[in-house]
Amino acid sequence: MAIINSQDLHAMVGRALSKAGASAAAAQSTATALIYADQQGTASHGVSRVPQYVGHLKAGRIDGAAIPTVAKTHGAVSIIDAADGLAFPACELAIQTAISAASTHGIGAASVTNSYHFGAAIYHLEAVAQAGMMGLAFSNSPAAIAPWGGSRPLFGTNPIAAIFPREGTDPLAIDLALSEVARGKLMVAAKDGKDIPLGWAIDAEGQPTTDPAKGLKGSMAPAGGVKGAMLALTVELLVTALSGARFGFEADSFFDVEGNKPRIGQLFLVINPGALGGANVFAERVETLVHAMLEDGGVRLPGARRYANASKALRDGITIPDALLTQLQALAA
Repeated sequence: MAIINSQDLHAMVGRALSKAGASAAAAQSTATALIYADQQGTASHGVSRVPQYVGHLKAGRIDGAAIPTVAKTHGAVSIIDAADGLAFPACELAIQTAISAASTHGIGAASVTNSYHFGAAIYHLEAVAQAGMMGLAFSNSPAAIAPWGGSRPLFGTNPIAAIFPREGTDPLAIDLALSEVARGKLMVAAKDGKDIPLGWAIDAEGQPTTDPAKGLKGSMAPAGGVKGAMLALTVELLVTALSGARFGFEADSFFDVEGNKPRIGQLFLVINPGALGGANVFAERVETLVHAMLEDGGVRLPGARRYANASKALRDGITIPDALLTQLQALAA
C-alpha cells in the first residue's frame, strides 16, 4: 500500500481527467469529490473510480466539456440538466439552487437529469449542513437489483443520504446503498482478487456467489430483503419520473468501457429549519436525541467514523493500493 497526501493526489487525479477530455472545472470538481470519499474511508467511491471515468470520457460515454444548466424552475423546484457530463458540477449546481430556494421558500428541491455516477452521496450534502439546513440525496445507477420475486436486475443500488447539522461539531451523516453492500465494494474486491461474503450478490444464474466478478455480472442482494427492494423502486421513480432521467435498466453498466451515455438521475431535497419550528428548536431536538443515543456506550453516531477517518487522512495522507497509484500516475503522465 502507498500513502499520498491529499494535495498531490488531487493534482494527479485532475491531470488524469483533464488528459482524458474533462474541462478544468469538471476535473477539479470530480477530483475533490473522489478524494473526499477516500479521506472518509470509502475507497469504493474514491480515486479507484478514476480509471472508469477516464475510460468513459475517452469512449464518449461522458462529455468532458459539458456545462450543466438550470433547465426549469417552478417555485422552490428546479431541474438541472447535466448535459451528459460528469455528475459533480451538475450536482453542485443542484445543491446551490436547492439551498437558495430553501432560504426563500423554506424548502428546495433540485432534480438532476442526463447525469452520471455521483460518487459518495453524502458528499453533496456537506454544503447543506454548512448552511444550517438538513438535506436528503437520492440517485439511481445502472441496473443491479432485481424487483422482489424476480431475477432480472432493473433497479440500481440507489443510494440514500441524509444530513442533520449540529452546532459546533460534525453533522449526523447517513449514507447507504439499498443493496446489501455498495456495488463498488465488489469492484474493489474484483480488482484485489479477493472473495466476497455470501449474501452480498448472486450470479447470472441466480445462485449465491463469493466471486465478485460473477456478482458484478449478476444481481446485488437488496438490503433487508423485500423492504430494500421496495425502497430501491421508490428511489428509482423519485430520480427518473420527475425529470425524465433514465431508469437503471436503460443505462449500460459503469463497469464496461463501451456503452451508452448513462443519463441517470439524482434528486436533492433541502429543508430550512428556520422556516418550521425554528433553528433553536431543531438544534435542541437533534441534541436531545444524540444525548439519549450516547447514553448507551455501544452507540456510534452516523458519520462519526468517516469524519475521524477524514481528519486522520488530512494529517497522515491517504492510503491506496500500489497498483492503483501506478495506474493513476500513468493516466496523469
